[in-house]
Amino acid sequence: MIMRPGQQLLLPANPVFIWSSLLVALLLNMLMNLGLWGRAAWVPDLLVVVLVFWSVHQPLRIGVGTGFFFGLLMDVQQGSLLGQHALAYTVLGYFAVFVHRRLLWFDVPTQAVQVFPLFVAAHLLELVVRLIAGGGFPGWSYGLAPVIEAVLWPVATVILLAPQRRAPDPDDNRPL
Repeated sequence: MIMRPGQQLLLPANPVFIWSSLLVALLLNMLMNLGLWGRAAWVPDLLVVVLVFWSVHQPLRIGVGTGFFFGLLMDVQQGSLLGQHALAYTVLGYFAVFVHRRLLWFDVPTQAVQVFPLFVAAHLLELVVRLIAGGGFPGWSYGLAPVIEAVLWPVATVILLAPQRRAPDPDDNRPL
């Protein structure tokens, strides 16, 4: 892959770290749903951020199937209509893999702007399925969740790429 000038060469991603980060995001979602806010509509879905991140950075390992699996887990945990989150996460995984080559050419703040429509689409899909199934409208604060998720994108990038960052090598004779 051709890299932008000044972009740092990363070590390969450890599959154990990828899956453990997804599980930690799932557990954090569960804790936030049980915590102080309950199931507030504006609370961001951290699993969505991590799932999109790994679908963009590791599309051969994480994608549509992983989104479906974690979506089913979220459906069971929240007691929502079975398949509501699974459908949204599957579509989200597909579009994240679809745009991953283009997205990696941008710097991180621009990536956050680029993934914002993905987050909005996933939340709208969940909302449409909920409304079709006869659920109530969660309120206009529901629109804050994708905004918060897009703001969390740079934080997720720093945290999730930290194990892959290569230590600077002071040797000027080595090409890598």
